[in-house]
Amino acid sequence: MARFIINNSPPLKGSVKISGSKNAVLPILAASLLAEGECVIRDVPCQSDVETMRMLLERLGADLYWDKEAGIIQTLASGRLRTEAEYELVSKMRASFLVMGPLLARLGEVNVPLPGGCAIGARPVDLHLKGFSALGAQVMQEHGNVRAKAKRLKGAKIYLDFPSVGATENIMMAAVLADGVTVLENCAVEPEVVDLANFLNSAGAEIRGAGTDTIKITGVKSLSEADHQVIPDRIEAGTFMVAAGVTKGDITVTNVVADHLKPLIAKLKEVNLDVTETEAGVRVKYQEEKGGHIIAADVKTLPYPGFPTDMQAQFMSLLILAEGTSIVTETVFENRFMHVGEFKRMGADIKIESRSAVIEGVKNLTGAQVKATDLRAGAALALAALTASGTTELSDIYHIDRGYCNLAEKLSQLGARIRREEDFSEKK
Repeated sequence: MARFIINNSPPLKGSVKISGSKNAVLPILAASLLAEGECVIRDVPCQSDVETMRMLLERLGADLYWDKEAGIIQTLASGRLRTEAEYELVSKMRASFLVMGPLLARLGEVNVPLPGGCAIGARPVDLHLKGFSALGAQVMQEHGNVRAKAKRLKGAKIYLDFPSVGATENIMMAAVLADGVTVLENCAVEPEVVDLANFLNSAGAEIRGAGTDTIKITGVKSLSEADHQVIPDRIEAGTFMVAAGVTKGDITVTNVVADHLKPLIAKLKEVNLDVTETEAGVRVKYQEEKGGHIIAADVKTLPYPGFPTDMQAQFMSLLILAEGTSIVTETVFENRFMHVGEFKRMGADIKIESRSAVIEGVKNLTGAQVKATDLRAGAALALAALTASGTTELSDIYHIDRGYCNLAEKLSQLGARIRREEDFSEKK
């Protein structure tokens, strides 16, 4: 196993280029199974979740070539595809379940294990399955697997009980090859959903309304080739923007879409950070000339365009150093405060009350042995460690590798005192 060794660091300064979006590229890779021609996907981040999806697609029968240095993946799914996904891979990552819609639409039959991923709360796939059933598929669950069959899917009007990103994407992909028109209501409006729709449309799909709560999909007979540039990762961008505040620094994130960051930008300004949009990107600066103090604020996570649940832990690393009392309310996942115990090991003052965390700001944190409990929690702990006195040993960083491309290297280039150690044995 690997770990980060992090020491108290000076204010981080400089610019950092943001990678392509993990949460956009994974469904796009799954969607490439629908295309009969070659798909070229650009600005693909070098992350372990992308590697897992690559392996899954290859074992399903697709041909892939990944130029990691150039950030380009070429896929070709014109050969004989398998209908069964392997438990070994699907159990590692929830996004693996997104191959179900494309395989069902193209092959008429699919067998996929229930998915794994970060243990941040119940994330049932019932909305996915209700959507497939509405499209005319016979859906069965048995022995931890989901099996679906349909000679040809048929367009339908589908209302989602909750605007689930995964369900929106999976049902949209299945409906692309269905007979007739599908109208998907109360769907997710995240930028990643829009990016998936743009990719599918470039391959010949007919999708309208992505980015609104109603998406209309007119089925087509087949999809051809596509060449697509993935959107920037708004969560990676947000992580570095928060890092500027945590370390009292001055960081410009480049290769970003500022509109995707509106709820975070609003909160960063609320806690007394200077945020400006420039031609290069978005600059976040600690306002030392105005007293600098980070001010307490209340945060409530919500589906997009609300404050993202994937930024909750990182923003908490800023609030634990703020003056006053902050309240963070998590409405998306019920088990997403596992990092609180790790923050407290470093000296944070946090109490959990139901689905809220009450944070009393402290002046200083202390280095400690902590572990990444999930992907975003790991990034948050790394940020907190940069301002803690002494040394912090952050283990279980395989979680971080799932969604960040060279996090330690990017932080180091900004002045962070952080290094990665491979293959260590934890002290008993």
